[in-house]
Amino acid sequence: MTAVMWFRRDLRLTDNPALLDAVAAGDGKVAGLFVLDPALWDAAGDPRRDHLVSSLKSLSDAMGGKLVVRRGDPADVVPALAAEIDAASVHVSADHGPYGGRRDAAVEKALDCPLVATGSPYAVAPGRVLNGQGNPYQVFTPYFRAWLEHGWRQPVDAPAKVDWVGKRSDALPKVSLVEEAGEAAARAHWQEWLEGVAAYDDERDRPDLDSTSRMSVPLKYGEIHPRTMLADLARLRSKGAEAYRRELAWREFCADLLARYPEAAWNPLRQEFTTMAYDEPGDAFTAWREGRTGYPIVDAGMHQLAESGFMHNRIRMVVASFLVKDLHVHWKYGARWFMQRLRDGDLASNSLNWQWVAGCGADASPYFRIFNPTTQGKKFDPDGAYVRRWVPELAEIAGKAVHEPWLLPDPPAGYPAPIVDHAEARQESLRRYAAIK
Repeated sequence: MTAVMWFRRDLRLTDNPALLDAVAAGDGKVAGLFVLDPALWDAAGDPRRDHLVSSLKSLSDAMGGKLVVRRGDPADVVPALAAEIDAASVHVSADHGPYGGRRDAAVEKALDCPLVATGSPYAVAPGRVLNGQGNPYQVFTPYFRAWLEHGWRQPVDAPAKVDWVGKRSDALPKVSLVEEAGEAAARAHWQEWLEGVAAYDDERDRPDLDSTSRMSVPLKYGEIHPRTMLADLARLRSKGAEAYRRELAWREFCADLLARYPEAAWNPLRQEFTTMAYDEPGDAFTAWREGRTGYPIVDAGMHQLAESGFMHNRIRMVVASFLVKDLHVHWKYGARWFMQRLRDGDLASNSLNWQWVAGCGADASPYFRIFNPTTQGKKFDPDGAYVRRWVPELAEIAGKAVHEPWLLPDPPAGYPAPIVDHAEARQESLRRYAAIK
């Protein structure tokens, strides 16, 4: 008897309940499968493709080189492999995303054996945290309290022994390999970063310190499970550990929202925002994407994104606010650009965080909270180190002056003047909001 373990957003062997079920169902014999699905691959940008392929190589190495990779529609590929090995069952971690649900329904219909879903990419699966009336939460703080009260299971070990069944495998695409991809790298990085988690609450908004965990990347690919991280955090007593636990809960709140409102991927949760007036994404949008807005903290963030496939979380909020509320461009254009360029691009976290900044999501930031990019730069990059690192035209400007280069007697050559006046843009943004209230 043999079982199929269909890996998706769980590219690891440890703390993977679906894998344990596959081992049990197959009496130890398991064919590990990953499907290169064109619907997902074609929509991903190069940073996500690079990390995915690198992570798959790491996973296959951990399986003795026996990961089966096949290209095509999962509704064709999964049943074909199951029939090829006369599988007793196919095992997965549940996917609560809009596309994942449709895909899994199609695969289940095409299979001649059971599709068994065990666990999910979350400590608490979407739909399980409900209020006293049995309804889902719309606001994060009560959700967070209920999430903590609900709790989660302890991590599980990797299976003691797996007889991996090797079958024909398609070659992985050629990409720029990422050295730190994979389960072992994720766990090592987490343990190293955890030693300084006590400082997280104080330093998390400081892009110049670069002291955030960057665990959003391995979480995206399931190289580590949040349950593993929460078990480690539970042994610590610090404001930093508490703040980090809250961030993990916010990630799960976003997933819960998208599972209930799949249209929220690209449409506002607050219906009044469907009539909001936005500008078409023209030259200003291009300047934003290329980091040529003339606002140093915004440009630094966009350069970091372009060059590294990552952006500090505080800066994500600043550049998102600038696009929506200074340039008056619909948030979905920024969200799509992020999904193309971010290595940790996750649909739920990305879209719902953009909606939070834009003011149109659940528990959203009040619309009048319009980040002043200059003030944000001075507050969170006080000496200008972050800007100087990512904007070479400003590298020679010392201290806070780097955040207002237009005030210098001799502004740096090659750096653009601000493309909008923030004060005027803010008033226009508030005017447009008043029209839909």
